[in-house]
Amino acid sequence: MTLRIDVLTLFPDAVSHYATTSVLGRAHERAIWRLRAIDLRAASDDPHRRVDDTPFGGGAGMVMRAEPIVRSVEATPDLARPVIALTPSGRVFNQSLAHELAALDGFTLLCGRYEGFDQRALDLVADDELSVGDFVLAGGELAALCVIESVVRLMPGALGNDESVLEESFSDGLLEYPHYTKPSVVRALEVPDVLRSGDHERIRRWRRAQALRRTMQRRPDLMARRGPLTASDQAMLEEFLDVESAPENG
Repeated sequence: MTLRIDVLTLFPDAVSHYATTSVLGRAHERAIWRLRAIDLRAASDDPHRRVDDTPFGGGAGMVMRAEPIVRSVEATPDLARPVIALTPSGRVFNQSLAHELAALDGFTLLCGRYEGFDQRALDLVADDELSVGDFVLAGGELAALCVIESVVRLMPGALGNDESVLEESFSDGLLEYPHYTKPSVVRALEVPDVLRSGDHERIRRWRRAQALRRTMQRRPDLMARRGPLTASDQAMLEEFLDVESAPENG
């Protein structure tokens, strides 16, 4: 299956250019996904192709007009569905949502600019809203690329080795364990002995313990969602870590 992703944007070239690089570019060449970047300015009825205007009620900044957005959707009958607007008020995007989108045949991302969308555009064409975090961007293009890359790399064949996504951060509700590569010593810092032991089962347990500890220390909110440690996880922590100095499981 080829995943179809359409992007409604004021900067189609910026989106298309990034889509040719690295993982996204290779996956595109393998027909794992297809991108169509649609210029919202093409649907403007303004002689200067303006798509924004001043807000009713006053206030700073400009607002994206509803009509160019609605016309763009109406002029594209084969637009990938659902249409997802990228807004600060949307559901917070995470790995779980990335998996949900990767299971679809396709979807469309609507990128904002200025002070945001005329609410009527969202009411008329958006099926959902997503936010990439509690911070403000100048526009939705970077947010769209974050969503696209997170989703596409989950598609079979996108990474070359499909097992790569199984042990990544958030794949099991945990942050990923630390990685090491050659040389074995860098500025007097050595690779942990267990990783050079050749004992694959012990390496697996060590990595699990490291992932648990890192998540406890850095993202206690993730640990709280997981609930109490299993007996197996507790045993791995006790095997490799000083549990007395580790934060308690929330």
